[in-house]
Order: sequence, then C-alpha cells, then structure tokens
Amino acid sequence: MIPNEHWYEELMQAVRVIKSKTELVPQIGVILGSGLGSVADALEDAVHIPYSEIPHMPQSTAPGHAGELVIGKLHGKVVAFLKGRVHLYEGYSPQEVVFATRLLHLLQVKSLIITNAAGGIREDLHGPSVMIADDHINFQGQNPLVGQNIDELGERFPDMRETYSLRLRDIADKVVNDLKSEIPVAHGVYISVLGPSFETPAEIRAFRALGADAVGMSSVPEAIAAHHMGLDVLMLSTISNAAAGLSDEVLNVEHTLNQVAKIAPFVQTLIQGIIAEL
Repeated sequence: MIPNEHWYEELMQAVRVIKSKTELVPQIGVILGSGLGSVADALEDAVHIPYSEIPHMPQSTAPGHAGELVIGKLHGKVVAFLKGRVHLYEGYSPQEVVFATRLLHLLQVKSLIITNAAGGIREDLHGPSVMIADDHINFQGQNPLVGQNIDELGERFPDMRETYSLRLRDIADKVVNDLKSEIPVAHGVYISVLGPSFETPAEIRAFRALGADAVGMSSVPEAIAAHHMGLDVLMLSTISNAAAGLSDEVLNVEHTLNQVAKIAPFVQTLIQGIIAEL
C-alpha cells in the first residue's frame, strides 16, 4: 500500500472515530509488545477501543497481542496504550504496520515508548533483562517511508542520527536507578529482522559482527515513522532469552511469553516511572 491522499484520509477517519469515543487528548503513547498488555491496567478513567472498531486499523494476529487502544490517565498525564501491534511477518505492508503509530501522532501524542520482546546477542543480555535502545539496525529490507511522502507527517528525507531521544533515555536511566531492581537493565543496539522464523546461529554471529546487541521482529518501522513525524521515541526491549546458537534453549513463542511474564511487573513499574517523569 503506497501512501497517498486517500490513505491519509483513512487515518483521519480513524482519528474522528476515536475522538467520538473519548474527549481525552493523549500526550504520551505506549506500544505494548508481546505479553505486556497488562501494563495498561494501571490507567484511570480508561476508555477501551478494540482495533475492530477503528476504521482501517490493521488487526493483530500474533500471540500475546490483544488488539485494543486504551486511553486514560496516569500520573496526571493522558496516555494512549496500543495493546498489541501488527508485524510485517503477518503479511502487512510497512505502511499498515505503522498505521497505529501515525494515528497516535494525529491524536496529539508527542512522546512514544515502544516495547518489544527480543533475543539477547550480547553476553550480558542472555537472561530476563531489559535493553534501552540507543540505536537500531533495520534488517527487514523494508521502510515505512517508501512511496509518496505525506508532507503533513514529516519531511521527505529525515535525519536518523538520534532516532531514540537522549532526553527519554536519560529519564529511563534515572528511573532504573531509583528502582534499584535486581533485574539487569543495559543500553544497546536493536536489530530488527523480518521473521517469522527465528534466526539461525550463523545469522546471529553476523549480527554480532554488525554491532547488534539484541534481535527482534518489530519496532523499527514504528520508530522510523515516529521519528519522521517529530516524536520523541524511547524503545525498551524485554530480553526473554539468548539468541539462536548462544544457549541450548529451543526457541519458540511459548517460551518467549513465559519469560516476558516473569519480567512484565518490572517493565510495568519502569514505564509508569518514566511517564511520571515526563
């Protein structure tokens, strides 16, 4: 699907439907990845809007993705949670993958927290832990900005040197230090692959040589689109396991979700703390 005027109007139709269901205007957006849907439960005065009720909204089919927009109040701010995303591996186009991200921008979101589940490549990221992304490598072979540029969303050739806001990363570090949790939190580079197959050991060795610290199948399209629109972006990767070939674990989605469940309460507390500081 190539962006065009008709496509932009579909976004505006979705915005009008959401505004008809709530008067809340979100300042902060959060994309909740695999197994993290419960993070949105802390919202007050929450309005729940299933994706199926939002015109043209792609529907989540991946395990651990509820498919619901929740808007409410947290620490005095209005926050919009996307409980679930769509992925390229589900057969969606890059523009469909970032439809919800662009929707958040048009709802007036200024800061976006992106979460995901990932496999750890670097040695200190092999167990349940969290990685704050300092940068990414797009290994999906696709970019959501391909096609006609929508000038209302951003410029044709955006500079990507600080895709992930230094200010938000500093805030995340402060919250981590305040929490004094035993769960490891580190900074690193996230590499995004197409999926849905897990990576081979040879691919992981190649990614390590490229400078990647964690690998996943999402988030980079949303980060590119959000940065294109001028949003401040923070990415938090829940490291559920060592990447392929770095342990004896057999990789599967059930194992990933089980590992994410162990760390989800900490991630929820971390996200709440970051929102409180914004």
